[in-house]
Amino acid sequence: MLHSNPRKNAHGFSLIEMMIVVAIVLILAAFSVPTLLKTVSDISLRYSATDLSGLLQSARIQAVRKNTFYSVVQATLPSGTNAYILDLNKTGIYANSEPNMPINPGLTIHQGTGSGAPNEAAFLAGLNFTVDPTGAAPSFNARGLPCMANLAANTCPMVPSQGFVVFMSKPVIMGNSPWAAVVINPSGHMQVWNADANGNWVQRD
Repeated sequence: MLHSNPRKNAHGFSLIEMMIVVAIVLILAAFSVPTLLKTVSDISLRYSATDLSGLLQSARIQAVRKNTFYSVVQATLPSGTNAYILDLNKTGIYANSEPNMPINPGLTIHQGTGSGAPNEAAFLAGLNFTVDPTGAAPSFNARGLPCMANLAANTCPMVPSQGFVVFMSKPVIMGNSPWAAVVINPSGHMQVWNADANGNWVQRD
């Protein structure tokens, strides 16, 4: 008795079909990868702004506790990493395990006005206080209020109705770079702001 086995038709992809699929994948990647990278940069920027706000708060608390003034300055750690430090020794140089916040590579920081941030003038005007235009290191006196540190004279005089702003940005390959700002108002309170895709500033903390 004869048995007939039906032929199984094997169906594969042709070279043209595979090229079309690869082309579609590359097109989708071209759209999605920049968005993903921008999202990662934005999250990293928010973390950096929040960390700096925490270090500034520590400086304020220490200044009140020890009845003196303290600044948060940029310095180089023994590892060679750039960082913000709570300058407990008032030297401007990192020493003796001073509290610090390493600055992420690629992060652009600007203290004071003239940062180039989107809608900077409108943002600063909306804060309703004078922002230190000199780019001086944020400092706090024994009352926990912003002051202008003079290490040589060991003084930190207040300027009435003046505070500090530190702008941060993290450049991306395509599109607008994300921006953040850490604000210290004249009463010594910290705020963290982010600029959205349209350049509108939104308070996060």
